[in-house]
Formats: sequence, structure tokens, C-alpha cells
Amino acid sequence: MPSSARPVAAPASRRLATLSWTHFLNDGAANYLPGVLPAVLLSLHAQVALAGTIMGTLLLGQALQPLYGWLSDHLGGRWLIFIGIIGTTVGGAAVGIAPGYGSLLPALLLIGLANAMFHPQALAAVRGLSTGRDGFYISVFLVGGELGRGIWPVLASLVVVHSGLAALWLLALPALLTLPWLHHYVPRLPARHPDSPPIAWRRHRRALANVVSYSALRATMMFSLVTFVPLMWHQQGGSLVSGASLISALLVTGIVGNLAGGHLADRFGRRPVLFVASMLCSLLLALFLIVSGPWLWIVLGMLGIALFATLPVSILMGQDILPENRSLGAGLALGLANGCGALAVMALGTLTTYWSPASVLWVNVALGVIATLQVPFLPERAPTRTNPSAPRQADTTVASRLQPGTAAGTDRQ
Repeated sequence: MPSSARPVAAPASRRLATLSWTHFLNDGAANYLPGVLPAVLLSLHAQVALAGTIMGTLLLGQALQPLYGWLSDHLGGRWLIFIGIIGTTVGGAAVGIAPGYGSLLPALLLIGLANAMFHPQALAAVRGLSTGRDGFYISVFLVGGELGRGIWPVLASLVVVHSGLAALWLLALPALLTLPWLHHYVPRLPARHPDSPPIAWRRHRRALANVVSYSALRATMMFSLVTFVPLMWHQQGGSLVSGASLISALLVTGIVGNLAGGHLADRFGRRPVLFVASMLCSLLLALFLIVSGPWLWIVLGMLGIALFATLPVSILMGQDILPENRSLGAGLALGLANGCGALAVMALGTLTTYWSPASVLWVNVALGVIATLQVPFLPERAPTRTNPSAPRQADTTVASRLQPGTAAGTDRQ
């Protein structure tokens, strides 16, 4: 390798690792609530039917990701990433000291809005660092988020069991202590050129609608699992920590799905990966609702692999539909879909007044079947490069503008 190429590769890998760490911190603070949801309901003297409303309030802000993606594309920089991670950290700490339902909801809204700010710009930054292995780079970034979402619920439940809800502020310390390091390594995005052509919405609307609707079904299943599985376990007499460990089994094993989904999509194409993974989601969820004992953790872990294998693939689809507006594309494929999933969970939560949490999860088995049938209508970009190290010209240009020592590297925040 020429010596001139070495300084470029090392900063890119460090910046990818930094972005994955920020994802770990952001998604940990934004998604620990399922691990302590039974305790929160008890402290508020609330009925189980309110669980869907509480989780929906937390997740509804995701629908604003397209707006923040549009802002990110036009303004560039990295300020949305930092505002996002600070907002989720502060909101996550505030959940533990909220004295009632009226003060809890604003804290959840803050977390949701900040979480929506973080993702589009961070995903666009990761894609800009990629030089041909788009699925792998997105997968590495997503691994950080899955670790955060998997570990934080258990940590939160341990904190609550030993010190009470008010001690949840302790989970804010990792983000606060590492902010200076993040400021040094998080890359800045170039702003969209004012002469760039406008988005051809009419040409892209069908493909976008298919990607968003598929992703919304996936999001509904994921949000339903993290909301209703702990409640189902609690109603059956299980402890708070063991219920949180079920969520961790789902989310931590999702790391394997993140990495496998992106890699397999790079190699075999996107629709085949989504079809197999979606079909497995329905089968494994149905199996989870039938088995008992240690098999609950095993099957839920396998379900996490299948469920999260779809995530990097659908994000790449959204970005490729709008290649000049990748923050917006990621915001639509991830954020708008998550907002729709949040609304669906709020609606499903009302059913727990009449049905058990397990019955509500059976509805999600049917939603998984619908998602599988929709896969053939999703856009496919067949893998065309036999050498993964050969970069596409567009990605090389963006990546070069993200490196230190360039105009983008010393530009405004």
C-alpha cells in the first residue's frame, strides 16, 4: 500500500469506531425504558394499558427524522449528532426523577426528539466514510446501537432494584465523560450544494412508500417485543431484572443480525436477505409464544438476529433512493417508519385492556407475514462490484471531505 494512503484509512476506522460508540450511548439512553417499565407503571399507579402510550410517546418523535435529515443535508456539519446525544442523555436521567405522569411525558418527548436528531446525520456520516463496503460500515455503526439498547435495560433494572428510579441519572455519566473525545473524532458532513437538483419525489414515491411501509411493519414488531415481553413476564411472576434480560437477549444478539444482514446484502443482494429474515421473524415469534423455560431466551436471541438483519438493508435502500440526500433517505427509512411503528404500538397497547400481552404479540406474527409478502416489491440494487475495495467515485468524494486536514475536517461544527 502506498504510504500516502495510510493516513486516510486510520482516521476513517477511528471515526467509524467513534460513531459506533456515540450510537451506543445515544441508543442506550433512549431505549432503556423497557427494562424498568413495570417499575415505572407501579410508581405511577398506572394500568398495563398505559404501557403502549408511554412507549409510543417515547418513540413518536422518530417520525421527525425526515425533517432533521433534510436539515442535515442542507446545513452539513455535525451539530445534530451532538444535540441528539446530549438530549437523550438528559431526558434519560429525567425519567427517574419525574414525580408523575404529567412530568414523565415531557421527558419521554425530549428523548424521542433528540433521538430523531441524532440518527439521520450520524448515518450519513457513516455512509460518507465508506469506500465501497456500504453494508459493512452501516452494520458496524448499528452494532453500537444494538449494544446500547441491549445492555442499558439490564443496567437500568439493576440500578432501580438496588437504588430506586431516582438513581437512573447514573446512566448519564458515560456520555458526559466522553463528550470531549467525541468532539475530536466525530466527522463533519459537507452541506448540500445549493445548485444540486431538487428531489424527484414523483419518481421516487413508490419505492419510498414500499421501503417505509416495510420498515414500519418491522418497527412495529420490534417495539411490540420490547414493550409487551417484559409485561408478559411480569404478569407471569417473573422479576424485573430477568424480564429485562429477555430484552437484552433480543437486542444484543441483534448485533449478529446487523453484521450478517449488511454483509450478506453486499454479497447476495438485498431482497433475498430481507425475504428470508422476515419469514424467520414470524416463525420465531410464534415459536417464542409457545415455548417455555430457557428456550425463551434462546428463541428470542434467534429472533433478534433475524429481526435486526433487516435494519441495515432497509436503511441502505432509503439512502440509495435519495443518493444526494442520504440523511433524508435514512430519516425516511428509519425515522418515519419508527414513528409509524410507535403509533401502531400505542394502538396495540389499548388492546391489553381486553387481551393479554401474549395475545397482542400474536398480532405481530401476522404483521411479519405481511412484511414478508411485501419484500418482492422493494427496490433491489444487485451487487455489481467483484472487488469490495474498489470504491465508487461518489463515495470516495464524500469520504475525502470527511477526513481531517481537509476543508470539511476544519469546517464549522
